[in-house]
Amino acid sequence: MVSELDLIKRIESYLLKEMCTQEMLQFEEERKNNAALDQKVVEHIEFLKSIKSYGDTKSLKSAMNAIHEEIDVISLKEDVIERKTKIVELWNKYKRNLTIAATVAVVTTLGTLYSTGQLTRNDNNPSYSALKRDMETIRKSHNALVRNINSKSASKSIAPSQFGGTGFALTSNGYIVTNYHVVQGADSVYIQNNKGESFKTQTVYVDPSYDIAVLYINDPSFEHLGNLPYTFKKSLADLGEDVYTIGYPRDEVVLGKGYLSARTGFGGDSIQYQVSIPVNPGNSGGPLFDAKGNVIGVISGKQNQTDGAAFAIKSDYILKAVESIDQDSIKNKIVINKKNALSSLSKTQQIKKMQDYIFMVKVYNN
Repeated sequence: MVSELDLIKRIESYLLKEMCTQEMLQFEEERKNNAALDQKVVEHIEFLKSIKSYGDTKSLKSAMNAIHEEIDVISLKEDVIERKTKIVELWNKYKRNLTIAATVAVVTTLGTLYSTGQLTRNDNNPSYSALKRDMETIRKSHNALVRNINSKSASKSIAPSQFGGTGFALTSNGYIVTNYHVVQGADSVYIQNNKGESFKTQTVYVDPSYDIAVLYINDPSFEHLGNLPYTFKKSLADLGEDVYTIGYPRDEVVLGKGYLSARTGFGGDSIQYQVSIPVNPGNSGGPLFDAKGNVIGVISGKQNQTDGAAFAIKSDYILKAVESIDQDSIKNKIVINKKNALSSLSKTQQIKKMQDYIFMVKVYNN
């Protein structure tokens, strides 16, 4: 008696045309006279087609993944940031591959469904449903990649994984001060000016106890800023003094006005001022100015239990942080401006002059 395994071997030999002519004719005669055998042959054909369908789908997904790995949009973020022309070149280079891949995905999947007779079958068929899911996954993956590239080529800057906060110029030659908690744990940090231009930075100094970080713009496209119009106040500000801050709690610069409500911070912290001024998370790291345009502090947070209460690291501690930096370990010397060019100007004029020196800090966490 022929075993099931031997029968399957005969069927596969027949289907793969490995039999000689006489054997083929004999087997076909058996199929005509044996309904059970003919049914097994039909079932085996469907089985082989299903395997081929699965293999084709896996190969297609593998090919798509290979294209995605070749393009690797995530790792390209840092390389292409603020380089619109390079993004366009990448898109022009790979769009043909993406289009072909998408077309192959559709044609192969539909062709497989048709060849296996599953194109007209009910969605309850597991094989049919699995193929539909694979096709939908490939389509979504391709469309997401295209949207990602198109969004980058259509804008001047690349949206970061999160907006860190605000920073402002410490010197005219590329040093920026912000909060330590803004850049803590970041894989890379960029700053963006009020013109929408972004520059890569490196963190050259942090002091967690003062919540201060100093960044250096190491982007080749960066040109030196003009002389800083403001200076850093060493003496304490007065209680009730009018103050204001400029920062990036959203995508555009925002002005906040208020007054100095306490000369110490939360819990009597002597490092900070308490100010009555509206701030949001994006204001962290932004400058706090007095009425004459002197920097008197760095916004570091707000008190959730008290509406309108915010805190700022006193400017004296910025200067102490700068003194702690080993000048021999950095590329350019840090020289603090000592001349205030804003004191005789109205607040509106002060704000116009200082906006070029205040930046959105953008952090990437891979």
